[in-house]
Amino acid sequence: MNRKQYNSDTRYEKVFHNMELLGIVDITTNRQHRNGTVVWRLPIKNNHKPTSFIEVASFSTGYVRNQNSGYSNYQLNKRCQGEPEYFETDKKDWCGRPLYRQFTTRSCKLIPTEIDRLEYLISYCLKNYYIKRANQVVEGKYVSQWYHDWSLERANKSDRVYELESQVNCGDKRIIDLKAKLRKVTSECNTAYDCGLSDGETKANETYSENTGAMARINDVEEKLDAMTEDRDLHVDTIIKLEEKLNDMTEARDYYLNKHHSLENKLEVEETYSKNLEIKLAETKVRQDVSVIVNGHRYKVL
Repeated sequence: MNRKQYNSDTRYEKVFHNMELLGIVDITTNRQHRNGTVVWRLPIKNNHKPTSFIEVASFSTGYVRNQNSGYSNYQLNKRCQGEPEYFETDKKDWCGRPLYRQFTTRSCKLIPTEIDRLEYLISYCLKNYYIKRANQVVEGKYVSQWYHDWSLERANKSDRVYELESQVNCGDKRIIDLKAKLRKVTSECNTAYDCGLSDGETKANETYSENTGAMARINDVEEKLDAMTEDRDLHVDTIIKLEEKLNDMTEARDYYLNKHHSLENKLEVEETYSKNLEIKLAETKVRQDVSVIVNGHRYKVL
C-alpha cells in the first residue's frame, strides 16, 4: 500500500500515523498487493537472525503472521476453541450403529476486515515487540538495567557536576601514574645502594638527567601527588555540596506543590459550601411567596 491508499480513510490515516511514530515501513510488493497482502518491516532486529529486521504481514484470508522470526511463518491471531470434529471408529453400539469419537482443537480467530487486521497488528507489535523488548536498541544490543540507570542519572545531572566528576576521574588517573613513577624511582635508588655504590643519589642523578637528580624528582613527584590529592578532595566536596543543594531545591518544590494542592482543595470546599447556601436561599424564597385564600381573604404562609 502507498501513502495515497493509507490516506483514503480516517482509520487508515490513524494506522499510518502510528506506523510513522513507531518507525514501521510498508514493504508490500505489487504482487502481494494484488493478492490483498500487506507486509510491514519493524525497526527491531530478530533474535534468531540478527542481520534482518522483524517482518509481519496481513492476509486477505483473515490471518496475521510473523514472517521471519522462526523456522517458519507463524500466526499472530488470537486463539479460540474450534468447532468439534467427529470421526467414525470401528466400534458399534448394541443396535449395530457405528460409534464416533469427538475431537476439539484450538484454532485461530480470523479477522475478515483488512483495517481491523492492521489495527490489531499495530497493537500486537506495540505490546510484544516494542514494550517487551524496550531494552533492545535498533542494532539488537541488550541494555542492562545498571547501564540504563547510570545513563539516566548522568543525563539528569547538571553539566557542571559531570565536568567536576570528569576532572576527579582524570585526577585519580594522574595520581596512579605518579605513584607508579615514584615506585620506579625509589626502586632504582634502592638498587643503586644495594650494588655497593657509595652514593646512591649520584647514581640516580646519572640515570635521569644531568640537571635534575633522582631525589629531587622524587620530592617533585611527592609534591605533585599531594597537590592532586588535595584537588581531588576539593572536587569531591564541591560535588557533595551541589547534590545537597539539589536535594534542598527538590524538597522545596515538593513543599510548594503540596501547599498548592491544599489551597485548591480548600477552594473547592468553599465553592461547594457557597453553592449549598445559594440553593437553601432559593428554597427559602420560594416558601415565602406561598399564600392561601380563606373566605375570600388571602393569607401568606410563613
